[in-house]
Amino acid sequence: MRIVVLGFILLMMLGLNTDVMTSFAGDPFKEVQHIVALAIAGLTIYRAYARFIERRPVSELALPGMGRELGVGLLIGAGLYATCELILMALGIYRINGLNPMSFMVPAIAMALSSGVFEELLFRGVLFGSVEKWFGSWAALVVSSLVFGLTHLINPQGSLEGALFIAVEAGTLLAAAYMLTRRLWLSIGFHVAWNYTQSAIFSSIVSGNDASQGLIRSTVKGPDYLTGGDFGVESSILALLLCTSTGIVMLVMAAKRGKIVPPIWKRTADERVSGKSIHQG
Repeated sequence: MRIVVLGFILLMMLGLNTDVMTSFAGDPFKEVQHIVALAIAGLTIYRAYARFIERRPVSELALPGMGRELGVGLLIGAGLYATCELILMALGIYRINGLNPMSFMVPAIAMALSSGVFEELLFRGVLFGSVEKWFGSWAALVVSSLVFGLTHLINPQGSLEGALFIAVEAGTLLAAAYMLTRRLWLSIGFHVAWNYTQSAIFSSIVSGNDASQGLIRSTVKGPDYLTGGDFGVESSILALLLCTSTGIVMLVMAAKRGKIVPPIWKRTADERVSGKSIHQG
C-alpha cells in the first residue's frame, strides 16, 4: 500500500515539479520558490502518511540531527563530483574557457532540490523501506537501485549503459547512506549536491538530460569511458569507482553497527510481532 498510494502521490508531485520548472524557466527565482514549496509539501505528505496511515514514528525524517547529516551529505556529494572533474582537468579533458555571471547558478537549485528530495522520498523512503520490511536490506538495495537506475532511461539522452552505471554507483551510495543512518537526510544531501555541482558549477550534462550553462564555460573532449559521453559523468568509470567505493565503505560501517535488516523469515518471532519500526533499525 505504501508503494501504491504514497509512491503514486510522490510520483505525481515529481511530475508537477517538472511542469513548474518548464512554466517558470524564464524566471529562475520564482521557479526556486515554487520547487521549495513543493518539496515542503512532499515532505509533509510523507510524514502525514507514516503518522496517520501507518501509525508509526517518522524516524527517517526526524528533525534532531537533520542539519548535521544534510550538511555532511552536501559536502560529500559536491566533493565527489568535483573530484571527478578535477581528474578530468588534470588529464586535459575538461578545459575551462571562462566564467558566466553568478546568476547562472540559480536555475539549477530548482532541479537539484526537486530530484534530491522527491527521488529520495520515492526510491529510498517508499521503495527501499517497503522491500526491506519483507525481504531485508540487501534485497531492498538491489531492487531500489535497479528501479532508480532504469528510470533514467526516460531522460533525453538516456541509455542502458548510463542507467546501469547509475544503478550501481548512485543506487549503492544513496541506499548505503540510508542504511547507515536509518534516515533520509544524508542521501538527500548527496543527491542535491551532486546534481547542483554538476549543473550549476561545471555546466555538465546531468544523467542524460540536456546540459545548461552554469558558472563555468568549458570544453570537454575525451573518451566516453572517462567523460560519460552524452549521458554525463555518471556514465564514466570515474563516477563508478568513486561513488561505488564510497557506498561500499558506508555499507561496511552499517553492517558493523548492526543496521542490516534480515528478511522477515530470518527474524525472530519477537522481532516480527514487536511492531518496532524498520526505519528505526
